[in-house]
Amino acid sequence: MTIQQLQYIVAIDTHRHFARAAEACFVTQPTLSSMVKKLEEELGVVLFDRSKVPVVPTPEGELLVEQARSVLKEVQVLRSMAESAREEEAGELRIGMIPTLAPYLLPLFLGDLLEKHPALNITVEELTTETIIGQLEHGQLDVGVLATPLAVPGLREEPLFNERFLLYVSPGEEIGRKRYVLPGDIRPDRLWLLEEGHCLRSQVMDLCELRQQGGDGARFSYVSGSIEALMRMVDAQGGLTIVPELATVGMTKAQRRRLREFKAPVPVREIAMVTWRHSIKGKLLDLLRAKVAAAASAHLRPVRSPRVLPVNP
Repeated sequence: MTIQQLQYIVAIDTHRHFARAAEACFVTQPTLSSMVKKLEEELGVVLFDRSKVPVVPTPEGELLVEQARSVLKEVQVLRSMAESAREEEAGELRIGMIPTLAPYLLPLFLGDLLEKHPALNITVEELTTETIIGQLEHGQLDVGVLATPLAVPGLREEPLFNERFLLYVSPGEEIGRKRYVLPGDIRPDRLWLLEEGHCLRSQVMDLCELRQQGGDGARFSYVSGSIEALMRMVDAQGGLTIVPELATVGMTKAQRRRLREFKAPVPVREIAMVTWRHSIKGKLLDLLRAKVAAAASAHLRPVRSPRVLPVNP
């Protein structure tokens, strides 16, 4: 039995397809199939029901694959410990970041971090909150940077900063005449929303006390996974959308004139670094924490009376 074989069976279970599993492991399908067959012969157990599409683990295989995941997670822990022992600011850091944050936060710190720490290898994936939680639990990520609080057992949350929410309003909207607005001033039928699965969507719905009650009288409905796309819809079709503060960095003067602030208590989202239990990459996480907090704070305005919106992953 080898670590490689364990990686293969976990990949098959993840993709439920031998060819896609082989592609994910960067080997040919015959090689993967042969190694899995040898493992089954060694264990005396059939791990996968190959007659079904998609491929599924057998009852015995399901237990063994889950144990293989645990073994691979511990192997990664050993490797990370060795990296940490070799050099203080070297090694690999796998980061998951929500899509409504990554495009705005990454450019503020990533270049400087890589330039000053050439021995550091960083992988960043844009993932939903739910996916980040799952990958942290299975050791596929070292850290998540996302909106909190999550109140998920086993997760350690370290707040980095609070980010205000602002309205981005078409010039033709009546609400745009106000300098400061209340959530109750927002007409739901004029609001452009992110698609399901984004925590920012749930926060906006909580803020505006929106409820799914059927048709809202709108002649056209559009949801998107991109804040930029929603702002373009506001520009082209009217209405308004709600954006986090870092999304306003780099806006043109014309765009900034379309921003409106909320009255106190100001709605904010708490952004935190999240790890699964006790991470052994403490030195690298300390470095990341300092870089992110410093970079973000330079572009965020302090809020005296914040209202932290809940997160529903």
